[in-house]
Amino acid sequence: RPPQLGRSRLFTAFLENLFTTIPLVIYHGRVNCVVKSFAKWRAVGRTLNMAPKAFGSLDMFRKTHEDFVKQTTHGAALSICAGVFMLVLFCIELSAFLSTSTKTSVILDTNSDAQLRINFNITLMDLSCEFATIDVYDVLGTNTQNISKNVEKWQLDETGVKRIFSGRNKMQSDIKHDEHHPDIETLHANGVHAIPINEETFDDFLKEHKFTFVNFYAPWCIWCQRLEPTWEAFAEDLESLEGGPDEIQVDVAKVDCVENRNLCAAQRVMAFPTLRLFKEGQIFAPDYKLDRTVAQLKSYAKDKLALEEKMKEWHPSRRERVEAQNKEHPGCMLSGFLLVNRVPGNFHLEARSKHHNLNAAMANISHIVNHLSFGQPLKSDQLRKMKRFPEFSSSISPLDSNVYVTKDFHQSYHHFSKVVSTHYEVDGMISKRNKILGYQMISQSQVMQYEVSDVPEAKFSYDLSPMAVVVTSKGRRWYDFVTSVCAIIGGTFTVVGLIDTLLHKMKGAKGL
Repeated sequence: RPPQLGRSRLFTAFLENLFTTIPLVIYHGRVNCVVKSFAKWRAVGRTLNMAPKAFGSLDMFRKTHEDFVKQTTHGAALSICAGVFMLVLFCIELSAFLSTSTKTSVILDTNSDAQLRINFNITLMDLSCEFATIDVYDVLGTNTQNISKNVEKWQLDETGVKRIFSGRNKMQSDIKHDEHHPDIETLHANGVHAIPINEETFDDFLKEHKFTFVNFYAPWCIWCQRLEPTWEAFAEDLESLEGGPDEIQVDVAKVDCVENRNLCAAQRVMAFPTLRLFKEGQIFAPDYKLDRTVAQLKSYAKDKLALEEKMKEWHPSRRERVEAQNKEHPGCMLSGFLLVNRVPGNFHLEARSKHHNLNAAMANISHIVNHLSFGQPLKSDQLRKMKRFPEFSSSISPLDSNVYVTKDFHQSYHHFSKVVSTHYEVDGMISKRNKILGYQMISQSQVMQYEVSDVPEAKFSYDLSPMAVVVTSKGRRWYDFVTSVCAIIGGTFTVVGLIDTLLHKMKGAKGL
């Protein structure tokens, strides 16, 4: 018990003890907090130091210290063999990955298109573009003659090179005829003015006259019969101008091609009538193809004489160039496409004219099929994908670049094609399957004989198969390739490792 103190001194002693005790308590509390905090951070540090060791315990590829690794000769040999083996398998796997497999199947053709496109490029070696026509027929009764839409013509020279663009296959233009002349008997009342010549007198007559205008005709030709009065009136009109200021120094003659068949064949008369101007025995090309009136015939003769006088002033090279351009060669290339019904039918190339009768004996339809195919032309990316099917490329256009020449008169080649729809399905490396529609052809050709009075024609018949072929190209996916490569590497290492271990143990056993 404390000594008895006054109240004031007791209160003063209490305060002194209180202020002395509080700092000590605070100090000791801070110390304890610092000690506890330090212990916590030390525990965290221990945890962080232990984390890499715990994570490293998950390592499946633990390493052996170099001091404990032993290199052996048979191990090196096995390593080389393993490398070579993996390289060979990798090359084989890569080749298999880059190659594709093709599978074919037959299904019912479900194509609902109403029309089929035919692409063609055909050269007629001995037929002028003036007479070349394209006709289409089918079993539904379609009969379209001289198709002009989507068809182009090119005139060719002797070597088959395109020389003059004849434009679209337009309808043949109309030719006017004089209708006011009297009949031929009345015109012959005062003599024959268009001089008839034959095989014996033809060459001599052309040599004796500088310019000769000759009408090659056939008595049975209706157009020749219609021209005969006009031709006689034209000859009489030129005779009346002789000795005057308007004289046209052209002699008019005519040749009957029925009686002089060999002469007309030598002159390559393709149609009747053929009106041809000669200069000193040589053809002054081109042949006359304008209106068959006296006024137009006189204008043509006058213009040709004026051109001859003008050409004398030209440089020889220019004169040769113009003469070469005017020189005619009966060769024509037709190219374009046709839209036909998806039914059996045919299209054929024929010699025909609105104002001529064709000479059946001289109609030579020998031709070259530069290209013939069915369906829409493929785009560049589709053509690139189609290279995966080399075995089918030859059947897409089997007639391409084939030459069909007839050696005798009244003959022509006919072609028959069986057309099969073909659906090509190509797998992409990442993209979905691509589908390409094409057509295959099975074609046969043979020579057909015609009657003497019939004009030959090159006929192309086609028939669509009710079945379709599906061609599937399947290649390996990229992840299959990666999986196989990993299997090759891992399997090779595993097997070689087992062999190495076995050899090492066998060697150790022998050493003991």
